Amino acid sequence: MIGAATGRIGAGGRSYLDGQLLVAMPSMSDPRFERSVIYVCAHSEDGAMGIIVNQAAEHIGFTELLRQLDVIGAGEEIRLPPAVNAMRVHVGGPVETGRGFVLHTADWFVENSTLPIDDGICLTATLDILKAIARGQGPSNSLLALGYSGWAPGQLEREIQANGWLHCSADPRIVFGGDLASKYDLALRKIGIDPGFLASEAGHA
Repeated sequence: MIGAATGRIGAGGRSYLDGQLLVAMPSMSDPRFERSVIYVCAHSEDGAMGIIVNQAAEHIGFTELLRQLDVIGAGEEIRLPPAVNAMRVHVGGPVETGRGFVLHTADWFVENSTLPIDDGICLTATLDILKAIARGQGPSNSLLALGYSGWAPGQLEREIQANGWLHCSADPRIVFGGDLASKYDLALRKIGIDPGFLASEAGHA
C-alpha cells in the first residue's frame, strides 16, 4: 500500500483516515470515482464517509440551490455577496445525492450541528450554514456538495490494499481550492508522485 500518512490509530491499533485525502489510482474501475480526490470525514470500524472535492455538479448552480431550499427568494440573487455568486455546487458522492453537505473552515461553528474533523476543517449538513453564507456571515472557506461517498465496514481498507486509493494528509488549499481540474495532480504531488509517471505506469499495466 502506498500512502504518505497513516491516519489516526483506533482501537486495536487499526489506522483510521479521518481528516485525510483519498486519491483515486488510475486503475480505479468505478467511473464515479475516476481521478477523484475525497476528503474523509469519518472512518472507523463501522465504515467510512467522505466528500469528493474535485467534481462539480453541472446540473445546478449555487444560487439556484439557495432558491430551491428557500434560503433566498426569487430575484434576491442581486443582494448576495459577490463571493457567494461565484460559489459552485459539487458532487460529493453517489450516496444521498439529494442531501447537501458543507465542508468548511472552523471559524464558523454551530453547537450540535457542526462536526469538527481535523486541522481546522468541519462538516455541517444543516441549512444554518447556507443562510449564514447567503448573508456574508459564513466561514472563510467552504465547499458545498450534494451527496457523499460511503464505505461499509472494512470496505475502504480492502480497496486501499487492492491499490484502488492512495492517501495523504489533507491540505486546505486542495480541499477548498477553486481550480477543480488541478486538485488531482496537486494531491498526487503532495504524496510525492509525478502525475505523468503514474499515468504512464497505468498505461503499461
